[in-house]
Amino acid sequence: MTAPVILIVDDEKRLRELVEQYLIQAGFRVLQATDGVTALTQARMLHPDLIILDLMLPELDGFEVCRHLRTFSDAYILMLTAKAEEVDRISGLEIGADDYLVKPFSPRELVARIRALLRRPRHIMDKGTPRTITVGPLSIDCDAHTVTLDGEAINLTPLEYRLLTILATAPGRVFSRAQLLDHVWGNDYFGDEHVLEVHIANLRKKLGDDPARPRFIFTVRSIGYRFGARP
Repeated sequence: MTAPVILIVDDEKRLRELVEQYLIQAGFRVLQATDGVTALTQARMLHPDLIILDLMLPELDGFEVCRHLRTFSDAYILMLTAKAEEVDRISGLEIGADDYLVKPFSPRELVARIRALLRRPRHIMDKGTPRTITVGPLSIDCDAHTVTLDGEAINLTPLEYRLLTILATAPGRVFSRAQLLDHVWGNDYFGDEHVLEVHIANLRKKLGDDPARPRFIFTVRSIGYRFGARP
């Protein structure tokens, strides 16, 4: 099996070389980019499996790079930030990052998170899953991996699509937060439930789903979430 390709995007040479060394020892193939423009070019041409993306980049910052990446790539994105503020973490997740790590970090933890991300399935479907799921004005085409609401296409990140599909294929079932983290992020996920809350909130926003009077995603207090019509 071909080793996964990891693209490191960071303007700090020492950090890139350190991370590259650990990744090569772990059996990955490694690419490097020192700025956002180069990173986007490499992502288009070389199709990496995962991108380690620094937030603070010259000219085009990590947020902008992430937004551009999500218009053409479904590579896993692990965002690095020297800022510990919650708003930076939330912003990265909302625009399509799969995970984040705050500098300084342990290279071993970085490798462990990369392995966990790569084990995460992109689409969790089985033979019994209907190919089209329709709930009122919402339609999910499981073959084309598209979502429409009132006939209009909804642009979801791969992670948001996975979340919606898992919930929608079992309407009425209550998923605990731990179950959703396990299904979507994998049982090797290192983060906390707050990551799930951010993506649920972003998914609701795109679906025009008011948490106070939801149409699709309902909060089950102290447990998790369920999908379906209001009882």
